[in-house]
Amino acid sequence: MAKAKMAKAGSEKGVMVGGAMMVPSKNIVENALGSSDHTTLVAAVKAAGLVETLSGTGPFTVFAPTNAAFEKLPAGTVDELVKPESKEKLTSILTYHVVPGALRAKDLKDGQTLKTVNGEMLTVSKKGGKVMINGANVSTPDVISSNGVTHVVDTVILPTK
Repeated sequence: MAKAKMAKAGSEKGVMVGGAMMVPSKNIVENALGSSDHTTLVAAVKAAGLVETLSGTGPFTVFAPTNAAFEKLPAGTVDELVKPESKEKLTSILTYHVVPGALRAKDLKDGQTLKTVNGEMLTVSKKGGKVMINGANVSTPDVISSNGVTHVVDTVILPTK
């Protein structure tokens, strides 16, 4: 692994994401809370009431959009989604980014479909060592947590329903 990606937090190896060390001893939510690149995602997970679920035993595979990914959405979209009356829609979008099981990048195959927690399917593309999920680029793969794996993506993946 490249030195920029691998570092140690105490004696535990992890991956740097958003200026914080993501380590296997923390769960997905605990790791995400430290990332300055995922403050919008964390706020959305809280608004949707999914903190307890994503802190649970899992395992889960999460495709985690960055703040910049949320900024690509039309103006006002995020503000609208975090309102209490939008909780159902927000939950649907967020659970579309979660797949049961702990899938590492090496487990993902070109053309593979993954059934998400919201019931819809995602499609994996692999080209030249790059992994994409429904066209969203995986910028940081294989962030290992105690209850699964997170792959950082550059786009919010919207469900069709």
